Amino acid sequence: MLEKLPKLAGFTRRPGPLVLVIMDGVGYGKFPEGDAVKTALKPNLDWFHANCPNTKLKAHGTAVGMPSDADMGNSEVGHNAIGCGRVFAQGAKLVSEAIATGEMFRGETWKALAGNAVKHKSTLHFIGLFSDGNVHSHLDHLKAMIVQAKAEGVKTVRIHPLLDGRDVGETSALEYILPFEAFLKEQSRDGFDARIASGGGRMFITMDRYNADWSMVERGWKTHVLGEGRQFPSAQAAIETYRKEAKVIDQDLPAFVIAENGKPVGPIVDGDSVCYFNFRGDRAIEITAAFEEDAFTRFDRVRRPQVFYAGMMEYDGDLHVPKNYLVTPPALDRTVGEFLAPLGLRTLAISETQKFGHVTYFYNGNKSGKIDDKLEDYVEVPSDRLPFEQRPWMKAAEITDKVLAAVGSGKYDFIRLNFANGDMVGHTGVYPAVQVAVETVDLCLGRIRTAVDKAGGVMIISADHGNADDMYEHVKDGAVKFENGIAKVKTAHSLNPVPCLIYDPAGKGEYAKELRPGLGISSLAATCLNLLGLQAPADYDPSVLVFK
Repeated sequence: MLEKLPKLAGFTRRPGPLVLVIMDGVGYGKFPEGDAVKTALKPNLDWFHANCPNTKLKAHGTAVGMPSDADMGNSEVGHNAIGCGRVFAQGAKLVSEAIATGEMFRGETWKALAGNAVKHKSTLHFIGLFSDGNVHSHLDHLKAMIVQAKAEGVKTVRIHPLLDGRDVGETSALEYILPFEAFLKEQSRDGFDARIASGGGRMFITMDRYNADWSMVERGWKTHVLGEGRQFPSAQAAIETYRKEAKVIDQDLPAFVIAENGKPVGPIVDGDSVCYFNFRGDRAIEITAAFEEDAFTRFDRVRRPQVFYAGMMEYDGDLHVPKNYLVTPPALDRTVGEFLAPLGLRTLAISETQKFGHVTYFYNGNKSGKIDDKLEDYVEVPSDRLPFEQRPWMKAAEITDKVLAAVGSGKYDFIRLNFANGDMVGHTGVYPAVQVAVETVDLCLGRIRTAVDKAGGVMIISADHGNADDMYEHVKDGAVKFENGIAKVKTAHSLNPVPCLIYDPAGKGEYAKELRPGLGISSLAATCLNLLGLQAPADYDPSVLVFK
C-alpha cells in the first residue's frame, strides 16, 4: 500500500484541471541550421516563453536512465521518467551490464535458446533493429550473443536485420552491414556458419506498434519465417539495388531474402531457436504475438514453426510477453497514477495511435492496464496510415478537440496528452513537413490555453526528447555536414534539452517565477503532483517549482 500523499501547505489548488502537454520530439536546438522548431511560425509557444515561468529539462542520457550522456533519449524512457518521477536504469544499460557480467548467458532463457539449437542441430535466428542507435537495440549485443552461441556449440546462426535510418543516419545501412559481414566471416570457421538471411527497412517490415499496421508484421513474417520475397546474393546487393530503384531512406527499404541457387539461406523452421534482440517493447510486441499466440488472427501465417522463441526483455509486464526473455526489465513502481487513484482524482490520457502507448503503458511504468477503471479514461485517436511527411498535422486537431471537451466538462482533475508530430514527422527528415508539424502543435497549444483559461486550470508544456530541433547532421565545429552538395539530413532524436513551461493564470505567487534549473524530465512528476495540491513523495526527483 502506497503512502497517502499529504496536501501541499500554502498552495491553493486551482478549480480547473491540470493539463500536461507532451510535445513529442520538440526541444531546444543547439545549432540554428536545421532547427525546425526555431524556424517554425509558433506565436503561441513564443508567447508562453515570454510570459510564463520556464526552464530547460534534460531528456537524454543518464537523465533518463541510458548508459551515458552520449545516448539519445526516446519516447519510451521519456514517458517512464515522466510517469515514475525517478530515473531507472533502462533497457540498453541493463542489457549491456547483463552481457558484461555474463549474467545473461547464465540465465535459463539463454541456456534454453542456445541449448535447443545444439540439441536439435538446428539454427539460432536473430531478428532485430540493426544499428548502434541504442534506442531499440545495439549491434554490440548481437555480436556478443553470436560469439557466445559459437562458444556453446551452436553451429548455424542466421541474422534478419531490420535496417534503421531513423535512430542513426538515414542512409547509413552499409556502414553497419559491411563491417558486420566481415565479423560474420571471421566467426564462420571451425564448422560454424553465421550469415544474414533476410531483412528490410524498419518502417516497411516487422516493427509495427500499437496495432497501427499489421501488414508490416505480415511482410516481416513472410520474409523472415517463410523465406518469401525478392532474392539477392547478399544484403549489400539488396541495399544497393533498392537505393537505385526505390529511392527511399533505410527505414523504408523493401524486404529482401538472401538466397543461394534459388533457395533462401535461412527460413525459420521447426526445431529452430529465435531471438528478437530489441530491448524496447513497443515495436516488439506484434511480431512476438505472431510467434507465440495459438489463436492468432491478424494474418494468415501459412505455417507456424515450432521454435523456442525469446525476446531480449519482457515487453509487457502485465501480459507477460514474451513467455521467455533474456534480461529482466527494471521494476517501475510508485507511479503518479498509483498515488492519484487512492485520492479519487480523475484522469484522462489521450494521444493518437503512434503515441497512445506512451501516455498509458509507458507512463504507468510499463503496465498495460488501468490503475483504476472508474477513475481513468484512455482515448486513442487512430493515426493515419501513410508517410507522415504527407500529412504532418497528423491527428493533433482531433486530439485537441477531445481535450477541449474534457477540460470544459469538469470531469477530470488531470489530463495528459501527447502530440506526436514533432517526433514522427521529424523522423522522416523532410524539413518543410517538420516545420508544419511544429506549427500544427503550436496552433493546438493556443486552443488549449483558451480552454484552460475558461476552466481556471493549469497547463504544463514539455516534451519527452528532442528531434525536430536538430534536422541536419553537423561536423565537430558545428557546421552543417554536406553530401554531394546537399545538407545531410538527420532523422534521429537529438541530445538537446526540452521545454518546461508553467501556465498558471490563477497563480497567487506561491512559487518563484524562476523555475529550478538543471533538472531532468523525471521532475515533471513531482511538478504535476504539486500543481494538484499534493506533496510529492520523498523519493521523487524534485519539482521545478520553488515554493516561497
